[in-house]
Formats: sequence, structure tokens, C-alpha cells
Amino acid sequence: MKIAIAQLNFHIGNFDSNVEKIVAAIHNAKRANAELIVFSELAVCGYPPRDFLEFDDFIDRCYHSIDIIAKECDTMAAIVGSPSYNTKGKGKHLFNSAFFIENKKVKKIVHKSLLPNYDVFDEYRYFEPNLTFECIQYKNKKIALTICEDLWNTSNNPLYTTNPMEELSKHHPDVVINIAASPFYYHQSDARKEILKNNALQYHLPIIYVNQIGAQTELLFDGGSMIIDRKGRIEEFDYFKEDFRMVEFKEDITIEKVKISNVQPIQKIHDALVMGIRDYFQKLGFQKAILGLSGGLDSAVTLALAVEALGSENVLALLMPSHFSSEHSVTDAKEIAETLHVSYEIISIENSFSSLEDTLKPYFKDLPFTIAEENMQARIRAIILMAFCNKFGYILLNTSNKSEAAVGYGTLYGDMCGGLSVIGDVYKTQVYELADFINKDQIIIPKNTIEKPPSAELKPDQKDSDSLPPYPILDKILYEYIEHCFGPDEIIQLGYDEQLVSIILKMVNINEYKRKQSPPILRISPKAFGMGRRLPIVGNYLS
Repeated sequence: MKIAIAQLNFHIGNFDSNVEKIVAAIHNAKRANAELIVFSELAVCGYPPRDFLEFDDFIDRCYHSIDIIAKECDTMAAIVGSPSYNTKGKGKHLFNSAFFIENKKVKKIVHKSLLPNYDVFDEYRYFEPNLTFECIQYKNKKIALTICEDLWNTSNNPLYTTNPMEELSKHHPDVVINIAASPFYYHQSDARKEILKNNALQYHLPIIYVNQIGAQTELLFDGGSMIIDRKGRIEEFDYFKEDFRMVEFKEDITIEKVKISNVQPIQKIHDALVMGIRDYFQKLGFQKAILGLSGGLDSAVTLALAVEALGSENVLALLMPSHFSSEHSVTDAKEIAETLHVSYEIISIENSFSSLEDTLKPYFKDLPFTIAEENMQARIRAIILMAFCNKFGYILLNTSNKSEAAVGYGTLYGDMCGGLSVIGDVYKTQVYELADFINKDQIIIPKNTIEKPPSAELKPDQKDSDSLPPYPILDKILYEYIEHCFGPDEIIQLGYDEQLVSIILKMVNINEYKRKQSPPILRISPKAFGMGRRLPIVGNYLS
């Protein structure tokens, strides 16, 4: 049996586009004499559809899409992910399902058993779990058809009380097919390979795994579909782009030449962010991006990523110096803009700031210069950027990093503005790594931009280090608290100063209100701010 695997980029709710992609892949598979083609989880509607699933019209359109796809399956079968109605009269309204289509008809609907309800996942909000297990018989082969998480309950500390593969193995399958929508973070592909390999070895079965690619707002999907033989040898598909491959399944599936990606995490982060920007703009019908280019590292890295994603002709940089801006900030910003062939404008905010100071002087009286005046400058810059957005149709890219977002080192309605936060899940130390990666072949980000001390330049001789500990220390403490969910005692036991830990954790918690009003953040870590980290604003824990 020849099996085609289609790793595609779907668009949530864009049924016409999704069906067009699926049908085109079916035609490709027919030309290659395939007998079965496999698509990813919830392929017809895109993953994750979230509360669109509460609309019957949305689900009806999924069924209509399945009908169109079924008409193409005359000489071959297909496995396609889609929600389906729960007609049992009990439980949730829907199942997360895989439709097995043959001879232009839906012959079998297999439901997902393990519904993740942690981090960015909330599938149990919508779906009823499957409780019955049987294989699909096709071309004298028994297929154990599973959906994403169904293969992940293999650890020594299982999250679920059911193990679908334990149940399916009792029916003596010949192959496991797993359709998935597995979001990216920088170590996820390694964990994914290990889980799938362990399944292949444990059940002594070959596995065909298909994942989707593309960005769905903040969630990024990297692909990396796989064919794994029963000895655990892997053929890995492309990352961050669509892929289509064939596998011959006679008596068995054998991987003759192991193909595994050895890409370093920083390149994965780079590629994920570029894809995230590109998909956000393409799927929403946007074309042009704008950002404030300060001469600092964060905006320089964001600019480089945006240019790679959208093209230099679709990016505009605004340089907005003030009385406190150093001369090299402007020259550094001009240098990277010219290197990347990006149009830029220099708009001084001095007059605007002076005018605002004069307006407020009767009320501020002779009070000293404080954070109020610092934030006024940041908000003036945001007003100018947003004015360009409204007048010319740009989308503002936010340039704040994760370290700043964590401790509230940013101005609400100022430099925290934007339609999309590009590096909001990238710690400052990782931003330096990204800069080095971007410069690996040629100098794009100026050397001075990388080497000079970070500064917001909102008051005389200001440095980030005036308000924050050194980023290498700050980021390590933040990582233990945010990604590992360690408490203060656990972090202190790792060798960090008790007072410093207390201060940093307090800064994180009291600034939750700022993060709740941030633009969507492209997720590249296992614990990003946003939908995957849900904390109360009014909490009093460690604050």
C-alpha cells in the first residue's frame, strides 16, 4: 500500500482555502498512485478553532467540507481531521475526530481519546473524549488511528487514566497513524521524536505522524511530520514549510536512511518567528508593517525578522529621537535600515514633548522629573506610530522582549503598543543569540547596537541596569519562575540571592495587568505570556 502524507498550512475558518489545499494534495497523491493520504488534526477547519466550535454553522461547514473532499476519494482513501457531532445524548456537544473516507463515503469516524487541558490547550472545553477502541481495516491492513495527544500518555507519571495505544494494541494493528496539531516551542520537536520513537519500540509498530505547519495568531506550528519504523528509525519531514511525501507499506515500513533534523534551537526560534510574522500578515490580509527603530537591539532584531518575513518594501521604520537620545542611537538605527534597504523617517519628539510638558506644567507645578515624564515620551512615540497605521494602513510590530514584559519594564500604551508582539516570548539573552544568528553570514545588525549597554533613553544617562539586575542573572531567575514554576525557596536553593529573587518575583506578579493589555505574543517557549499562562491581576501571591 502506498501512503501519502500531506503536511500543510491551514487557516482557521477558511474552509474554501483548506478544502482547496486538501483536494490538491489528493490529486497529487493520485498521480503518485497512492492508495491512502493522511492529513493533520482538524485540517478542514484549522487548529485551534476555539470558540468557533460553539457555532453550529461552523460545524456544519466542516461537514460540508468533508462532503466535498469525499467526492475526490474515488480511487483512494483519505484520513482527514474535523470536529464531529456527539449524537450519544450525553457529554460535550462535539468530538475531535479523524474521518476515514473511502469510495466517496465516510466509512469510519475515530474520536480523540486524550484531550489536553493544560498550557495553551483547552480541548476539554469543547470535546467529549473517546472511550471505545478499534482498528480500521483497509487493504488487508489494520490501522490504529490516533489523534495527537493519544500517543503521549507513555511517561512514568501518566497524565491520563487511559492509554489508547494499550487498548488498540489488543486488536493487533499493522501500523499506527497519528494525525496532529502540535504547537512549536524550541525543544518540542525533540520531545515529540522521543515520544513517537518510544511508541514505535514499545508496540513494535511503524508510525506515520502528520503535523501541520503555520501560525495561528500566537501559536506556531513547525511541521516535522515523521515516518518511524518499528526499530525506531526516523525519516523526518521539513520544518516550517509544507511538505508532501510517499511511503511504501508492504509487509512492513522500513526506514533505510535515517533523516533527522539537527537544527540548533536559536535557528528554530528564528525560523518560527519569521513564519509567525508572515502568516499573521498573510492570513489577515495585511501587507505593510511599521515599527519604532530606536538604535537598540530589540527593535533591530525585530526589523531584521520583519524584513525576512515580509520583504524590505513592506516595512517602514520610524526613528523618533528625543533630547535624551544619544547620537549613536540614530546612526545605528539608520545603518541597519540602510543595510536592509528599509525606508525610514526621522521624526523628532522634542517639540511634542515640550508642548505636553507646557500643558501639564500648571498641574505638575515644580515636581521633579519622574517616570511620568519618561512614559510621556514613550506614549508620544506610540501616537506617532499609530497615526501612520491609521493613515497608511500599517500594522505596528511591538519590539518588547520577554524579560521586559516579565518585570513590567515598558510603558503601557507606549512602547507596549502593537498589533503583534514579535519577540515578547524571547528573553533578552536570547535576543543577543538571535542577533548573532542573523549576523552569521554578514553584518546586518550593527556591532555597536549589540555591544552598547541597553537603555530606554528616557532620561539622562539611563541604563537598563539602573532598574534591573544584569540580564544573564535576571533571565535565569525568570526562567525558573515562569517556565519551571519554581517558588522563591526553590530558586534561592539554586544559588540566587534571596532579596533579589523576592524583588524579581514581585515585579513579575504586580505587572500582570500590563501583560493582559499586550498585543498577541508569538509563542516560542514552553510557557509564554498570554493564553498559556493564566494568572489573576488582583492576586496577592509573592507581591
